[in-house]
Amino acid sequence: MTADEQPRARRRTHREARTTRSTAHHRQLRNPWGNATILSDDQIDHIHRNALVFLQEHGIAALLPEARTLFASVGATVDADSNLVRVPVEATEALLATAPRSFSIHTRNPDRVVHSGGNHLVAVPVAGPPYAYDRDRGRRTGTIEAYNDFAKLTQRVDVLHSVTGTVEPQDVPLQFRHLHTSWASLVHTDKVPFFYSRGRGQVADALEMVRIANGVTPEQFVERAYTYTNINTNSPKQLDIPMSMGIIDAARAGQPCIMTPFTLAGAMAPVSLAGALQLQHIEAVAAIALSQIVRPGAPVVYGAFTSNVDMRSGAPAFGTPEAVKAAIASGQLARHIGVPWRSQGSSSSNVEDAQGATETFASLLGCLLGGANWVIHAAGWQEGGLVASYEKFVLDVEMLQIIAESMQPIDMGDAELALDAIAEVPPGGHFFGTAHTLERFETAFHEPAVFTRMNIGQWIEAGSEDAATRANRTWKHWLAEHVDPPIDDAVRAELAEFVARRTAEGGAPPES
Repeated sequence: MTADEQPRARRRTHREARTTRSTAHHRQLRNPWGNATILSDDQIDHIHRNALVFLQEHGIAALLPEARTLFASVGATVDADSNLVRVPVEATEALLATAPRSFSIHTRNPDRVVHSGGNHLVAVPVAGPPYAYDRDRGRRTGTIEAYNDFAKLTQRVDVLHSVTGTVEPQDVPLQFRHLHTSWASLVHTDKVPFFYSRGRGQVADALEMVRIANGVTPEQFVERAYTYTNINTNSPKQLDIPMSMGIIDAARAGQPCIMTPFTLAGAMAPVSLAGALQLQHIEAVAAIALSQIVRPGAPVVYGAFTSNVDMRSGAPAFGTPEAVKAAIASGQLARHIGVPWRSQGSSSSNVEDAQGATETFASLLGCLLGGANWVIHAAGWQEGGLVASYEKFVLDVEMLQIIAESMQPIDMGDAELALDAIAEVPPGGHFFGTAHTLERFETAFHEPAVFTRMNIGQWIEAGSEDAATRANRTWKHWLAEHVDPPIDDAVRAELAEFVARRTAEGGAPPES
């Protein structure tokens, strides 16, 4: 080995060590750049007051009879023909005041606790696509094998804090699907699990499996958060039956709900960005209010997924300038009512290309500047959310690692200011051989796992691989190295018995 090859070899060794550590390490991220503003305080207050008055005068449709009864209990008027509930301004304000500003979600591994609120940043992978994709097998229907793969990949990555429903395993019947995905989330990982709100039976099963995995009693379970769900309002102006059930059941169990209107400007929301934000706020406020009727102080997150459609085709558009602006404004709206908020990374690209990277980063820019506490779809989203991509997952993780490192404070200690080294090097010299450099070169800078810094000659000699090709090799390596995290044998057996029993009983079909 030549002298100038040695530092590169040392850097590879360091990178391998850092990557290995990430399988056990959990990075608690704090965002130093949040709380940017794009609207004035008066404009934010105007949107909020409009929402309160709109809910009082026009209302929102609540399709679940129990939800209408709950709204009526706080003074709302209910129209039996239209299912509209009109909630007095004072009642909505009182309900919003009980929602917590922050909360934590716990797991059986205390190092994996997730903090929500303040400047805490929680990043989670893509959730819900019906298809999976990788460069070897192409685009295909989602399977339980793919779901297991993404759970294992999520466990590997220190900048992803929770497991999601990364892909729909369509080879498992709907009435049993939640049992298999909950099993994968709780056995292949020890991170915070997610559950879908698709009916009371499925929610009850998922919550029971999370309770078993954490080894707590039913009484202990409702006093602490261990899992979470995402609620999508049925825009415009409607809380449908399974989503209302999810809000109610999660609140009763003390588990967090992310309330997310999917307000695409020009389709299910006004074509103006201001109008889309207004509708988003009306719906989010109504959903949060319902949770607080059920259980004052129930943990909630203000969800924001305002983007736009392509007006030539009607297709959803992601990573747009409108979405960036909407994200920053959404952060202001969430802070105005005093709750954590959720945004997302997303892209319209059909492949892991420059468009996909640029749009995803643009989405993340809105999240970061707006101070998002949760970023869903932060890794693996492709084809407008229809596909969970293995290569895109790895490339997005690389981007998240860069962002995470960029968030770290600069060490301004005397040793780091390096005055002795500056004095040591003559004008026009270099710092390669100084003691200050030699003491630090192995750990001085962030080392990417997939991106390359080779010059053109080295890159050609190494095979001229693009980033997606390297990502293909990386996810295979990560899966090959996966080992399930520790779980008590009795707990694993109890989970297996629960899945077997509920399967024998017929599972739980989704409700609508």
